[in-house]
Amino acid sequence: MFIFGNLIHAIAYIFDTVLTLYMWVIIISALISWVNPDPYNPIVRFLYSVTDPVLRPIRRRIGFAMGLDISPMIVILIIIFIKHFLVASLFGIAARMR
Repeated sequence: MFIFGNLIHAIAYIFDTVLTLYMWVIIISALISWVNPDPYNPIVRFLYSVTDPVLRPIRRRIGFAMGLDISPMIVILIIIFIKHFLVASLFGIAARMR
């Protein structure tokens, strides 16, 4: 049973790391959007191609409030919720299986 506990622990750790990295990508993308970036820059294109599929549906539903885009903040809050709910639950399940 401890093997499955270790497997779930490893999955939870990888999921936690991926969510943390994606949260930082969203933060960097939001910071870059404050300046006028070159849309043909490969880094800017990568950031927008990675974050736009997640941010676009939220932008469509909420829109821009007084010219302020709060969709990155909402996505970051969702990521924090997932980390504290799902990842913590996986860590707990893994600890009980060891």
